[in-house]
Amino acid sequence: MAEHHQQLQHRTDGNRKLSPEKCPTTSQVLAVVALFPIGGILLTLAGVTLTGSVIGLVVTTPLFIIFSPVLVPAAFVIVLAVTGFLTSGALGLTALSSLSWIFNYLRGVRTKVPEHLDHAKRRMEEAAGHMGQRTKDLGQGMQSRAQEVGRKGG
Repeated sequence: MAEHHQQLQHRTDGNRKLSPEKCPTTSQVLAVVALFPIGGILLTLAGVTLTGSVIGLVVTTPLFIIFSPVLVPAAFVIVLAVTGFLTSGALGLTALSSLSWIFNYLRGVRTKVPEHLDHAKRRMEEAAGHMGQRTKDLGQGMQSRAQEVGRKGG
């Protein structure tokens, strides 16, 4: 009897290792399936944009030197190059933050808003509502004064 109980306890311990708590949930799997390709595409777009911007800058630099009196096209090309670099950086940051979110989601790291920040958020919402009401009252007071001045003048 004791031997049967030990075997049953051993099976239970083995099943704990395979419990659903350790396996990814369906929503986690779907998040990876949906967001991992998006992150890869964004990283690829960031690389392509950066490469195109660098090639464009290398090709147009001699043109800047030769045709320096033509400032408007040069300025236009510089704006396009800066836009390309900024776009590349934005796409890269978006991709990296998406991948970081995926890994944190899979690890189960979820940031909770601390209680004092939640309290501060509620106080800000109340203050904004109060200021909105005061602004509305002030606007109505100014409108009524303008109407009184209009009646007296007219």
